[in-house]
Amino acid sequence: MITARLPDFEALHRLRGGAVVAPAEAAHFRVAGAGALACLQGLWTNDILEPGDATITYGAFLTPKGMIIADGWALRAGETIDLILPAAAREPVAQIFKRSLPPRLATATDLSDTTRVLQLLGDGATDRWPVLPLGRLPEAGSVARGATAAGEFLAGTPTLGPFYTLLLGPTEAMSGVSAVLGTAGIALGGPDDREAARILAGWPAPSAEIDERTLPQEVGFEEHGGVSYTKGCYTGQETVARLHFRGHANRVLRGLRWIGPRADGDEVLAGEKQVGRVSSVLTLPDRVLGLAVLRRELQPGARVTIGGGPAVVRQLPFGPEDVEG
Repeated sequence: MITARLPDFEALHRLRGGAVVAPAEAAHFRVAGAGALACLQGLWTNDILEPGDATITYGAFLTPKGMIIADGWALRAGETIDLILPAAAREPVAQIFKRSLPPRLATATDLSDTTRVLQLLGDGATDRWPVLPLGRLPEAGSVARGATAAGEFLAGTPTLGPFYTLLLGPTEAMSGVSAVLGTAGIALGGPDDREAARILAGWPAPSAEIDERTLPQEVGFEEHGGVSYTKGCYTGQETVARLHFRGHANRVLRGLRWIGPRADGDEVLAGEKQVGRVSSVLTLPDRVLGLAVLRRELQPGARVTIGGGPAVVRQLPFGPEDVEG
């Protein structure tokens, strides 16, 4: 289970209406070569080719049976793709590349130790972003390059996501970015800010909502635009397509809002029946929210019991009535 806490309303309002920059623990691979795009197209759940150059897409690597190995972000710049993935995915994804990338067509370089990744959070990010000297933020779905005196960096703004913009580059350059953002009044956040934004957006995370048995449709990939049903084959595609066209997932990612204080325990009960487990918890100054992969029949508005205490199932992403109502 992943837990996060925003200690006061100032921290909550800063995250929702202001601007925060938070470091991300991430693995970073750069895939390049004459066949880089075509090779990744056969491994990634989303379409990298169709959106075109300078675009960012959410997606995942799957097992042949369609289970998620790692989810993340693909930033395309020309014939090169930068993949930003959870830190724990570094070794499994390195093995995928070792098995699947023909060296004469594509090579994957692990940049995790030499680059730094930042997430720009908050609804006020565009208003406070310092165009001078960093350059303009990319529009939704796009990637752009920026620079400081310490070096260049890459920025990608997804159409949907738990952050406003993803920033990445060499460690020295990103230290320069952080300094400029601080001068512009964008607060430096930490893991709690990053996880709070993720939970409020209803975005899954490894070791919480995602494990070795998780299918993409169970954790919102269709809602998040993380899978393509038109691009053709990729590893695990048969299972994902069959579930989409001929059936449905028996479990789905839902939000939870506790009624009163949160009781100990993570089993989610509907009557006497266990329907899932709490996977992420966000403690706000006056309420507690969470995420859980629940039985499909548990629709938003349903009452459940967690650790003996009452809670209600909520639609994702969480709305203002859940956070501030």
